[in-house]
Amino acid sequence: MTSVLMTADTLGGVFTYSITLARELAEHGVVTHLATMGALLRPEQRAVAACVPGLVLHESAYALEWMDEPWQDVARAGEWLSSLERELAPDVVHLNGYAHGALAFRAPKVVVAHSCVLSWWEAVFGEPAPRRYARYRSAVHAGLLNADVIVAISRSMSESIARHYGPLAQTKVVYNGAPLPQVSAVEKEPFVLSCGRVWDRAKNVEALARVAGRVPWPIRVAGWDSDAHEGLESLGWLGERELGSWMDRAAIFALPARYEPFGLSALEAALRGAALVVGDIPSLREIWGDAATFVDPADDDALAAALTTLAREPGHRARLAERAKTRALQYTSERTADGMLRIYAELGRREGLVSCA
Repeated sequence: MTSVLMTADTLGGVFTYSITLARELAEHGVVTHLATMGALLRPEQRAVAACVPGLVLHESAYALEWMDEPWQDVARAGEWLSSLERELAPDVVHLNGYAHGALAFRAPKVVVAHSCVLSWWEAVFGEPAPRRYARYRSAVHAGLLNADVIVAISRSMSESIARHYGPLAQTKVVYNGAPLPQVSAVEKEPFVLSCGRVWDRAKNVEALARVAGRVPWPIRVAGWDSDAHEGLESLGWLGERELGSWMDRAAIFALPARYEPFGLSALEAALRGAALVVGDIPSLREIWGDAATFVDPADDDALAAALTTLAREPGHRARLAERAKTRALQYTSERTADGMLRIYAELGRREGLVSCA
């Protein structure tokens, strides 16, 4: 196998996942054709993509299936992807969304479950998604049913997909991963760092804003928003190197999420030596075990206490940071790529393609 046609949402963590995976696949001689949707790439994103060997960009701004009334764009994007697949003749189509899994590609299809609106809504609002998402549910279900393999980025996400869309065959778990950062000689500084879109209630950044005045250290948030909540310092959108620099300096990383199927930002921060305070939800328990401080996303007092304790107790903070870093080494981008390559190779054997594993 020599080439993959991969889709990516440019508006969130899926773009980072795709770029990281493409970089690892290039080490195995695989060319990745990355078809982006959601919005045109920011200059910083385009610069990151340009540094990945064997990556060919195909840009669009088609609306994504989780957006409001996206279906005309979803159909147009499907025609575009089908045309790309006919032109490029990839060995595998790797979809980081659901609806296009229903398309009749000639190459085998892998659909990767990163998150979904139904599970997001359930976690954020504590109730089933409203009826207006019936078409979304139907489109996602069709995409999943027609995939040759479904990959979830955690066991929790696999269970969530099964709960919302019914039992599905050919579902595997390949954990997300991050590349090992260069060893940094930068001293840790007394501040709390978080990442995420401030408007996304799943990230629960508003909880950090509510407790900011009760925590002895400043709380800084990196994300897509130009303005953060009052009490927080917004760092705006950061490129890969800039964000890594902030993580090198942050002594504590906070992700008090209501919903987070994996939590790539926490993984990156842990690899760079930050102690973690994360939401007490099944997926983050699965990923972090005893290597993080867990807080109820609805309990501001617990969040303030956890952050204050770590800020005031350097010995405890250092021990927790070391446990997090050790745990994080289980989730490298190399292991993610190895898992995906095994799946690609299995599909290649089924289809009589050449294996690259």
